[in-house]
Amino acid sequence: MTKDKINIIFMGTPEFAVPALERLHKEFCVKCAVTVPDKPRGRGQVLVPSAVKQKSVELSIPVLQPESLKDDNFIKAISEFQPDIIVIIAFRILPAVVFNLAKLGTFNIHASLLPKYRGAAPINWAIINGENQTGLTSFLLDEKVDTGKILLQNSIDIPDNATAGDLHDLMMPLAAELAVETCNLIIEGNYTPLIQDNSLATPAPKLFRENCKINFAQDSENLRNFINGVSPAPGAWLDWEGKRYKVLRAEFSPEGEGEPGKYFIENNKLNVYCGNGIITFLEIQPQDKKPMKIEDFIRGYRGNSTGLIR
Repeated sequence: MTKDKINIIFMGTPEFAVPALERLHKEFCVKCAVTVPDKPRGRGQVLVPSAVKQKSVELSIPVLQPESLKDDNFIKAISEFQPDIIVIIAFRILPAVVFNLAKLGTFNIHASLLPKYRGAAPINWAIINGENQTGLTSFLLDEKVDTGKILLQNSIDIPDNATAGDLHDLMMPLAAELAVETCNLIIEGNYTPLIQDNSLATPAPKLFRENCKINFAQDSENLRNFINGVSPAPGAWLDWEGKRYKVLRAEFSPEGEGEPGKYFIENNKLNVYCGNGIITFLEIQPQDKKPMKIEDFIRGYRGNSTGLIR
């Protein structure tokens, strides 16, 4: 079967999935894109389409936006495209009645080296846990989440002090490349999927803002990993001098002893003692303001140069 004869359906939602959609459409021609319904945003509750829908419209790709993936009309619409391959990146849990429609197979691109970091937030948890390396996995869908047989994997080194946002951006083009490689592999048909070793599986559950308050009793390296791992969203936060701040990037030093939460401003740096060592904030976002480098914040700061953040 040649590339120009392949019917590909793409399913995804956020910006992370867009480069893959573009590459697949260029290489094979995507017949249809499936994404979430438009969602109300802002004060005016204006309906805003997903990043995948916006790009699909730009590329003149037909778009389906089902409320339910088990809806009979949606399933009928997918089957009418006669899909050979269904490609999924950052989408919802797909029922078997849909992923079994693809003649050659349905695969997902997951942002970890499975079976590590199964779940909704693999990029975040790799940084939170202090990993030096992570990667991307393409795998065939089955009826459980992130457990299917592995097709291809590519690894990536995590840069020092990288945030989840940094790593997300590094991985986007790699996910696109892996999607193309996996489609070619499936078309050629000469592959043996690898069964995941469930004993090596680790979870990567979704993160919530209420669980992201900064705890200075932590070890400074672990706290740095946590702050960077939840940046930019949901974001590590603290309350200081009556205002709430997000800390978007930090570095640490294992040296230094002091009361956890005691801060001192020195050489245009905001440093805070931890349970072990010192955490240094590099970028913060004051309540109702835009993110800023710590040097810019300090220039406008009129409070005490030392004190306690509780």
